[in-house]
Amino acid sequence: MIDMRSSGSRTGRTWRLAGFLLVLVAALGARAEPPASKLPGRKPDSREPWGAFLGKAAHYAIGREYQRQYPFNPVFLDTDLSTIVGDGKLGNSKRLSKFVRLLRPDITDTLTLVLFEIKPDDEASRSEGREQAGRYLAALNEVVEPDKKLAGGTGFEGSLFLEFENGGALWRLSWRTPEPGVTLYRWSYRRKKPGASWKERAAQKEEEVPREEVEQRGELAEQAIRGAYEGGERPKGFQGQVYLPADCR
Repeated sequence: MIDMRSSGSRTGRTWRLAGFLLVLVAALGARAEPPASKLPGRKPDSREPWGAFLGKAAHYAIGREYQRQYPFNPVFLDTDLSTIVGDGKLGNSKRLSKFVRLLRPDITDTLTLVLFEIKPDDEASRSEGREQAGRYLAALNEVVEPDKKLAGGTGFEGSLFLEFENGGALWRLSWRTPEPGVTLYRWSYRRKKPGASWKERAAQKEEEVPREEVEQRGELAEQAIRGAYEGGERPKGFQGQVYLPADCR
């Protein structure tokens, strides 16, 4: 005969232990994230990780650089498939399903009929980019006209530098397209070397951007890049220079 009181007691202890473990895991996970109030360019209650900020800045720069390289092409950045098909004059956008029409490739060029998905330069992200680019192409090519089939873009690469002050911190954003439709980016960092030109420091050993640098300069980096591409004023507090790919060649 089973003692129901003993069984209930063991069940209660098991649930309490499970609850404690869940709380502990959550607490450890929260400690692993940087303080939300210090995320550069974010609201005080933001929970976005550091990589998300740098990713958004990279997506902006890489997309604008493609537009800059092909100024007369109809280029769509982070635009839904319905708009791409309709405004790009590729076919009948109404043939796209309700869900598919909302998908948004990072870069789509409807003159050269190519698209790119932008991801961080690591194997997991590369695999994800390949899958997403394939999904976008399959959806588009089901509805476009026969002579307007799209493919993954190739040969798109480049880099830009941000110099924060003379001889100070130097950041580099670089990207490459190792397979059709997948453009991979990475940020790197050069240590301070007072008196050296940015080209001399560009030849220095590259390192991962320190977290404290992202916290201190992340918002300025995004503003400086936007200003460089849009021809706006230098952001307040930015005493350096942005060297776009045309400057780096």
